[in-house]
Amino acid sequence: MRTVIKTLIVLALLGAVGAVTIVGLGLFNVSARAGHIPGVSWVLHTAYRQSVKLRAPDAAQVPDLSDPDLVALGAGHFDSACSFCHAAPDRIHSATADAMSPEPPHITDAVADWQPQHLFTIVKDGVKMSGMPYWPAENREDEIWAMVAFLTHIREMEGAGFDALLASDAPADDTALTYCASCHGATGDSKGNGHIPRLDILDEGYMQDAIIAYRTGARDSGFMAHAATQLPPDALTRVIRHYAASAPDGPTPTAPLPPAELELMEQGAGVAAIGNIDAPSCASCHGPGLDQTKPGFPRISGQPRPYLAQQLKLWREGTRGGGPRKELMEKAARNLSDAEIDALALYYSQLPAE
Repeated sequence: MRTVIKTLIVLALLGAVGAVTIVGLGLFNVSARAGHIPGVSWVLHTAYRQSVKLRAPDAAQVPDLSDPDLVALGAGHFDSACSFCHAAPDRIHSATADAMSPEPPHITDAVADWQPQHLFTIVKDGVKMSGMPYWPAENREDEIWAMVAFLTHIREMEGAGFDALLASDAPADDTALTYCASCHGATGDSKGNGHIPRLDILDEGYMQDAIIAYRTGARDSGFMAHAATQLPPDALTRVIRHYAASAPDGPTPTAPLPPAELELMEQGAGVAAIGNIDAPSCASCHGPGLDQTKPGFPRISGQPRPYLAQQLKLWREGTRGGGPRKELMEKAARNLSDAEIDALALYYSQLPAE
């Protein structure tokens, strides 16, 4: 028995010395052109699949992913940040992506065998040594689910459907505006997407501050952290000025509400008028009415209901980040219930954007 143990120890030491020698002398070929030795790809791929399945959330935690606005939101980011490696419906891989090792799968193949909870884990945590990054905003699971909504719908999506999600009426020769308009619209109206803020009712200074916060990581968003670094500062400033100058000429109409929603809106008006011991009321800083808003505070009348609700939840959780008034907003939102947030979001979304 002792002989066997000694033999195993000697073999282990010889193996370790051999491995160090191969690595230290550069004998292990890291060339992407050479690929892996037989068996390594199988080990890595199996480890990847089993690791994702082990760490994925329970299927019961998957939210409703059927919202077309959520799908469109994910499509915009995918086109900008992901399509270089994974192509898109009815598009082929670039030659550069084909030369990567491991080669990133075409998106229709990448999502084929995964359930939504698995896709969530892949997008959130990334995959080591594959080029697949983790989501840059750790606390923005809402953004990750938007990506998953898109990925679960891409299986049946054709190229024309994908292009339609990105379409805008921005001038084709204005590449900077076209880039931003794929989500925000050419005039900043968010193309009617409830998860995207309207920029046509925000002032230039606020938008400039927001871009800086996204770039520096002071404000948490995987979508905007990427977008804010894709255009040079002068182009971003020009686009921001364009959106700031696109303000509506007058109040924008809103759709009539059913009686239950009217009651909820009245509740929202009541919540907006009341502050707490640590913060003033919503209305004292955000209006309604442009003449009632303060410099540096965004206009939120007319912003989409889902967007407002999500921002309030991020403030409440202390994970949104932002500018110098971050702490004030966290104090204002920290005791709000889900019902109060829903009422506030409805109230302000139904006020005319001016």
